[in-house]
Amino acid sequence: MPSQTLTAKQQSFIQQQKLFFVATAPRADTGLINLSPKGLDGTLAILDPSTVAYLDLTGSGVETIAHLKENGRICLMFCAFDGQPNILRIQGTGDVLEPDHPNYQDLAQHFTNLPGARAIIRIKAQRIADSCGFGVPLMAYQGERDELITWANKKGPKGVANYQAKKNRTSLDGLPGITP
Repeated sequence: MPSQTLTAKQQSFIQQQKLFFVATAPRADTGLINLSPKGLDGTLAILDPSTVAYLDLTGSGVETIAHLKENGRICLMFCAFDGQPNILRIQGTGDVLEPDHPNYQDLAQHFTNLPGARAIIRIKAQRIADSCGFGVPLMAYQGERDELITWANKKGPKGVANYQAKKNRTSLDGLPGITP
């Protein structure tokens, strides 16, 4: 039965997952729907039973940020790739807290301090629902990838900022992305 709050069991399920997916879309019918995989230890936090957040790291695109700035709609999906089958979706509204946002530093304490962080995405749940997950394959977790962190460390803060200014100012649909 859908609700607007995470149960203790659902919170435990989320905390056990190594991967989740984020989906957003612009208002325009011609806009591109975005679906992004997210992971890395220390980048997801349950702030309260109705609010989750994740640390958004620099990437080649900025679709989630741009879509949230435009309309706030977001869906997170967690799948059990081991253990009992389950899918959990959190549908709601999200906001983008860039490093200059007054609440950024307070929320940043919930995450591992990682190079290349460009924003915190905070999601307020409007609908939380489980489904069976019977069609999700069993997969074995082998470990974290280190390429993103290595890339950000190699670029350094100034290099990451230059990259963001070039690649993350607008979405593929031309919507405003991060503020350089």
